[in-house]
Amino acid sequence: MMNETVYLYETHMHTSPVSNCADASPAEQVSAYKARGYAGIIVTDHFLNGNTGCPRGLSWEQKIDFFTSGYLAAKKEGARCGLDVFFGLEYSVGGTEFLTYGLTPELLREHTDMDRLTVREYSVFVRSRGGFLAQAHPYRMARWIQNPRPADPGLIDAVEVYNAGMPQSVNEKAFEFARRHHLPMQAGSDSHYADIPLVSGIALERKAESIFDVIEAIKGKQNDLVLPDRFHVKQQE
Repeated sequence: MMNETVYLYETHMHTSPVSNCADASPAEQVSAYKARGYAGIIVTDHFLNGNTGCPRGLSWEQKIDFFTSGYLAAKKEGARCGLDVFFGLEYSVGGTEFLTYGLTPELLREHTDMDRLTVREYSVFVRSRGGFLAQAHPYRMARWIQNPRPADPGLIDAVEVYNAGMPQSVNEKAFEFARRHHLPMQAGSDSHYADIPLVSGIALERKAESIFDVIEAIKGKQNDLVLPDRFHVKQQE
């Protein structure tokens, strides 16, 4: 990037109680990123087929209300303190997860079976509606991941090549996968706590007015990767 002014965006973060694994409230996350100098965040809470905190026995509409509550609370706090908050989600298929941007709460409300899609079906669903999906930490190993491997590169729009919560060896494999298949790259903190020691994300040359500005920048490889040890590096490296 030629411009010395950059705008920092978190691409992967969670809020409590929507994500069962998170410890920080939406307001705490917003405050933490505002203090770190970020221009905006994408709230990517675990969807209903992932590590959700959603209570059992709710109707689909009630489930979506619960799922979107973290984003809405963060957006309200962001408007108060001057941090842009965009809507996203982390979708799980057998433990393999996809950061998804460009959908709306209203769209989720209309599709009562979208928590039961295969990777291919989900990719078609998202892309046909103007959305974007990036595979998160494609080489992560965990007991709940049924088949730990990258998705078919033709089914995703980008790869999370740096995740602040993953070992460097896992991130290096993701970077090489994206490079080999010429896929756009992004980085994220995967933040579950407001006081995490390492934060990541992407740096943009221009302020994003909407989530679609973020999507366009990643797809066009106009984003730099925010890495804790080097601040930001060009994704083409």
